[in-house]
Amino acid sequence: MALVWLLALLAAFVAVDLFTRVSVAPPAHAMRWRAAAALALGTGLWAVQVISTSAQPPPFAVGYHPLGAGLAWVLALAVSFAGLLLADGRIGQRDAAWRVFVAAAVLGFGAVAVQAVAMSTADFRPGLLWRIDRLMPALVVAIAGCGLALALVARVRPQSARSKVSRDGSAALVWGATLVLSQQLVVAASGLAAQRHSANHLALSADALSLLASIASLVLLLGLMLLSQIESRMRATLLKARDELAQHSLRDGLTRLPNRLRFEGTLAQAVKQADERRGKMALLFINIDGFKHINQSGGHGGGDLMLREIATRLCSVARPHTVARIGGDEFVMLMPDDSRKADAAEQAGKVLQLIGQPCQLNGQEFVVSGSIGIAMYPEDGALSALISHADMAMRECKSNGGGTYSFFEARMITGAREQAELLRDLRQAVARRELALFYQPKVHAPSGEITGAEALLRWNHPRRGLISPAVFIPIAERFGVIKGIGDWVIEEACRQAREWRDKGLRMRVAINLSTHQLRDPHLGDRIGAALKKHQINPKLLTCEITESVAMEDSQAATRFFAVLAKVGVHISIDDFGTGYSSLSYLRKLPAEELKIDRSFVCDLETSSDARAVVDAVVKLGQALNLKVVAEGVETEAQNQILSSLGCHQLQGYLFAKPMSAEALTLWAINDKGPRSIMFRPSLFQATAQAPIH
Repeated sequence: MALVWLLALLAAFVAVDLFTRVSVAPPAHAMRWRAAAALALGTGLWAVQVISTSAQPPPFAVGYHPLGAGLAWVLALAVSFAGLLLADGRIGQRDAAWRVFVAAAVLGFGAVAVQAVAMSTADFRPGLLWRIDRLMPALVVAIAGCGLALALVARVRPQSARSKVSRDGSAALVWGATLVLSQQLVVAASGLAAQRHSANHLALSADALSLLASIASLVLLLGLMLLSQIESRMRATLLKARDELAQHSLRDGLTRLPNRLRFEGTLAQAVKQADERRGKMALLFINIDGFKHINQSGGHGGGDLMLREIATRLCSVARPHTVARIGGDEFVMLMPDDSRKADAAEQAGKVLQLIGQPCQLNGQEFVVSGSIGIAMYPEDGALSALISHADMAMRECKSNGGGTYSFFEARMITGAREQAELLRDLRQAVARRELALFYQPKVHAPSGEITGAEALLRWNHPRRGLISPAVFIPIAERFGVIKGIGDWVIEEACRQAREWRDKGLRMRVAINLSTHQLRDPHLGDRIGAALKKHQINPKLLTCEITESVAMEDSQAATRFFAVLAKVGVHISIDDFGTGYSSLSYLRKLPAEELKIDRSFVCDLETSSDARAVVDAVVKLGQALNLKVVAEGVETEAQNQILSSLGCHQLQGYLFAKPMSAEALTLWAINDKGPRSIMFRPSLFQATAQAPIH
């Protein structure tokens, strides 16, 4: 009987352990755990009956019909699954009480039925005679025991792993005892003592079936227990990893400071405390001046080291958890202890002093400064506006040169509101056809003939009139609108080139590409598609890229230049002389043109240094077999100097201001323009269409 009790208790414990998984498992997995629990319970119920008969055999050989024994096991599984399905396993529901009662009734009746069927498969003679008066105690014990075990599982909520083991052990003890006691009562109600032999004694013997049931049941139950433990550990590991991930999601990965999400929670709590004690507090919005130069000079690795160092310095003068990194080179610092303006100004001074200390990065010494915007609570706005107001104050510092701090003022909202209105209108500008391209001619310096034109973007706002790109392009780049505008410029320039071609004017058109466009991996395909759509020779399109953009990320720029070269367009490096070009890098680029920055052209007449720079650029271009273009030419003296130095092309107000496509067409065809300048004959010659890649 020891083996019977062992199997009963083991089956009950495994069933309880698996069944409790139902309440915490995802819906897709709950049915699997319920089925596994039914497999354990049903197998235990069947094995108890089979092994008990062999442990306390009657005075004759007992055998079972193999098919009948198998059907009894299947019935045990079905009854167990039905009962556990009714119990459901979702702890804490309003209908848990009646579910436990119904499930206990099904399990109790099923247990007695399975035990009776299992005995019947032995085909005792003269035949089992069931006594209802003795069968009722078996039913009562089975129903009560199953009900108590289910109630323990459904009602007792463990507070720890130890209390869970205690609860599951108690439920398993009740359930296991119920299986054994109900089986004994069923045997007593069957009239087994009056039987003389088993008709199936020559089929599957009781000892053989008992041995098979013992081994198979132990292997199955131990396997299910092992599966449960493995799942439990995996789930614990997953929960731990999820908690760690949640913690990481609240911290900046580079500096390990709180990120914006976590800081906003800290700020909300600080505002609540300030309201309760009617106190004040200050918020500092800190930005690093010249950080882009650090990335260019020391690489992104150097920039990361700088940010970590700045974070450490900020933490040294602030309370724990009150400093956060909320952007690339943007930090915030909270002063929650009833801080006044004088306290905030003093703290800002300390922060600026710390930021301005030299920083060693990869063996080089770098010095940066900071711009700090300060917003006071509650006078500078509610919680929802505090960070944005401090940001506005910081940008005020930036516009004044940086290296200082500024308190928020109400007038700053007007500028921010105006920017927000421009952004709103700018998002609709392409769809509303408010954007336009104006074209400024380029002049061949030796002959004075026009060779092409640069497309310059303008925004014809319905209320504000013509808006310069210097106003709206930075907004478009900052808020991600530049991609749509850039795509429109490419399409419109190609369309206009096709229109000119149809009118007999073979005009080369130049467009400017921003740093944001260069990061688009599909830009080359987009340019190629526009050229193919309008059947434009790629060499009639010039893509101008500023020197600073080309040098910002040399590897990315090299890949992008290769893409443009494959498309076949003409490539020009704009604003040359203002960046930090590497001559070895410049030599490898597939560029065909250098464009001298207008700042050098403006000083040609008065500055020998400017003239020396232009002369050097022209000679560099000649050495690298690149054409040199000078922009911003406004006087005849500048024209003569540039021509004498060997510039290939000139561009500026001396020749023509930017004009509409229609005006440039009339000038080219009918000589109706600002001055009498010849267009190169080649602009009017029909040429073979080059293949579009």
